[in-house]
This record gives sequence, C-alpha cells and structure tokens, in this order.
Amino acid sequence: MIELMAIFLVIGGLWLVGSLVGFFFKLTFGLIGGLFSLLAGAMGVVISGVVMLLILPVIALSLLPVLLPALLLFGLIWTIVHLARKPAVTPISH
Repeated sequence: MIELMAIFLVIGGLWLVGSLVGFFFKLTFGLIGGLFSLLAGAMGVVISGVVMLLILPVIALSLLPVLLPALLLFGLIWTIVHLARKPAVTPISH
C-alpha cells in the first residue's frame, strides 16, 4: 500500500511540475503572441490609412459622373440664393 501511495505521489508530483511548465510556456507564448498581435494591428491601421489616402481621390473621381447632376443642382440653388440676397443696409449717421 505504501508503494502504491509513493507511486501516486511521484506521478502526481510529475503531473504538477508538468502542468506548471505548461502554464509558464502558455503564459510566455501568449504574452509574446499578444504583443505581436498588437504590433500587427497597429501596422495594419497605419497601412490601411495610407492606402485610404491614396485611393480616396481615385474613388471620388470615379464617382464624379454619378454625382455631377446633384453637384450642379446644388451649385445652381446656391447661386440663386446668393444672388437673391440683398446687401445689408448700414445706417448713415450725420
């Protein structure tokens, strides 16, 4: 019976040491992976921002034929409203 308990204690101790080693490996590689993930995310945000700055003018120019009638209509309305305004009257003091 004592031999069986000694075997269980040795196996339990080895299991405990193995699980602690596994825990530290998992913790270490999890932290390193998280750091790389944050760096890759930040680099992705920067790269996507630069790509958006380069692509947005092309997209705006490609949408110009679709939006041109609306732009002309808004310009016409703005011109009519701007010309219909009378200049502000300033009182003349003697």
